[in-house]
Amino acid sequence: MKTKLIEHEIKYEGWQLSPHWIYKNFKIQGDAIVSFIGECDVKLAEMVDIEDVINNEPIYSKSMLSFISEQFNIGLIEGIFRQRLLVCTIKEALEKRGFKITRNGDDLFFEDKKLTVSIATKSVNSVLIHTGINIDSSGAPINASGLTSELKISDIIGFAQEILDNYSAEINDIIMASTKVRGV
Repeated sequence: MKTKLIEHEIKYEGWQLSPHWIYKNFKIQGDAIVSFIGECDVKLAEMVDIEDVINNEPIYSKSMLSFISEQFNIGLIEGIFRQRLLVCTIKEALEKRGFKITRNGDDLFFEDKKLTVSIATKSVNSVLIHTGINIDSSGAPINASGLTSELKISDIIGFAQEILDNYSAEINDIIMASTKVRGV
């Protein structure tokens, strides 16, 4: 799994969750995960989560740490497992810093306030994952928490790199583990 921390801000609007967005924009071919900081403003027309569309719940964050991953040769169920692994990787990194984080499915909460958004979907030839962590929770349309506003984490870049490294290592280790066993 290839990784890249993107140094410039990107406003996440949902359309970036599309096949080969990582390859076309950052020249990273194959299974990859990238991370960037920027405003998040996903209107209903760009929503992948049909439940959010039905409930008229667009997504907004003044500042979000986003992770986008594209992974090939897997089905949607495995993609959702990998999405949950990414969420659990984030939860572990926050708990290592002393925070009590709760998880409900693919959502993380701090002090009963929503910290993350996440979705996995299937394209024609890949699984696409977006997970975003609020940095600044002000202006969110729901009761939300943020990495700097509530958790007071100042090194967002270091935190993002840790998530990229740990998630990539976990995926690579899973794939290697599948090659060392004898079939029965």
